[in-house]
Amino acid sequence: MTDIRVICAIGLRGQLGLGGGMPWEGDPRREFREDVARFFDVTRGHVIAAGPVTARSIPDFARRDRTVVELRSQTRPEDLFARFADRVVFIGGGPPVWAAYARYVRHWDITRLPYDGAADRWFDPVWLTGGSAPEVSVR
Repeated sequence: MTDIRVICAIGLRGQLGLGGGMPWEGDPRREFREDVARFFDVTRGHVIAAGPVTARSIPDFARRDRTVVELRSQTRPEDLFARFADRVVFIGGGPPVWAAYARYVRHWDITRLPYDGAADRWFDPVWLTGGSAPEVSVR
């Protein structure tokens, strides 16, 4: 059975995105650099299935040791899961993708970053209740 997970970072008020990127992108502080490194470490060897913008944002070096799949609105979750049976699949891509896949997510790995600025995409806590008692870890 496919193991469906999410790993994400949010700001202090649940901020996720701004202008198609992460609002803290490029912040040189240690917490932000460590979060990016942890994302690449945790997802190594696994599948990242994400919306087009997120999938295209994954750098070439990261594609060598993980499988990146671009999700489209017509992608049926069951087809994705069948394609990667017995694998860990991380669902990425923000609100539209997480709203569609939340009910399948077994584990949410959320890092709270010390960001309290502008955003145009927000984390919806309802996603955490969409599945069958998912595990949630918040850092």
